[in-house]
Amino acid sequence: MARGGSGTEASVEYRLVRDGLARQVRTGKRSREDVCDAHPELLRAAKNIGKPTNEPCPVCDEASTREVTYVFGAKLPPGGTCPATKTELNKLLRREEPVLVYSVEVCVACKFHHLIRRFPGGGENAPAKRRSRA
Repeated sequence: MARGGSGTEASVEYRLVRDGLARQVRTGKRSREDVCDAHPELLRAAKNIGKPTNEPCPVCDEASTREVTYVFGAKLPPGGTCPATKTELNKLLRREEPVLVYSVEVCVACKFHHLIRRFPGGGENAPAKRRSRA
């Protein structure tokens, strides 16, 4: 991904792609095994720190999905980091170094997973620092 100095990168939503994929499973154009193959570490993160979405799984419709957030950037582990709280995520979004945030929807019942959104943070996208008033 190219990253210019303009700080114009926007959030990208992938729900329409997810809905199309679920439709392909329902119509038999794709098998459930093709899309329900979440990695064990992703399932662990979903169970332990994932945020409940209160939305039914688009594939199995048996359970609510959970949202797991991963942050990648300079001076972070090669596999990114998975903030467990909103406070941790906000701290990463205020970094001087740019980061990319990925939110993944996971169904722990059938192991469906799909990227929901991607957005930039840190660097030029970081919220302006508040100035203390003396």
